Amino acid sequence: MIDHAVDLASVQAATERLLTAVAALDDAAVTQSSRLPGWTRGHVLAHLARNADALVNVLEGRPMYVSGEARDADIERDAPRPLDAQLTDVRESAERFRAVGAAPADWSRTVELRNGVTDRAERVPFRRWAEVELHHVDLGIGYELEDLPAEFTEREIDFLAARFAGHRDVPSTALATVDGRVWTTGGGADGGPVAVEGTAADLLGWLAGRRDGAALTVKGGDLPSLPPL
Repeated sequence: MIDHAVDLASVQAATERLLTAVAALDDAAVTQSSRLPGWTRGHVLAHLARNADALVNVLEGRPMYVSGEARDADIERDAPRPLDAQLTDVRESAERFRAVGAAPADWSRTVELRNGVTDRAERVPFRRWAEVELHHVDLGIGYELEDLPAEFTEREIDFLAARFAGHRDVPSTALATVDGRVWTTGGGADGGPVAVEGTAADLLGWLAGRRDGAALTVKGGDLPSLPPL
């Protein structure tokens, strides 16, 4: 069962971890490449700030972004800023999101995200939590998938397995961690069932496009090629 208040607290804790880690950088480090192709660390930080504001829009009933082009332009505009400006923006935008999340609301209502995707309002804090945790890893500053909170990792695997369930490009796939947790996904493409096993961090890395799956054990076929998120 989703508890949006608990997830909001988890978002705040994850944000503080990220801000503390980023504060140890310098202006030069912010301009260096992140783990995301074509993005510097400044791009990642700018995206995190603008995503917080976009999710405020979602919770307040406005379009998440004016347009995809405007979203990309805002990130490009903000990416070159020095460290202090990046930290202030991430902190202040996170506070705006926290304040909206703390306000009385009908959390069972349906909200609209990008590209016509809809979800229940109560799931928005978890979506923000995922943004903060995964992009902290993307910064490439010492925070790895293995460092993610175990609860987050399991729930994000749940989320991504559900996202790819029935996908026309993904064969039936059984996922399992070495300690026995299991999921199913895919099923829309021919072939399978394929069994994929590994650590929770490696499974998440593959599902989220952060690792190539080389550390996973695959039986019943090749490791499925997943569509981009």
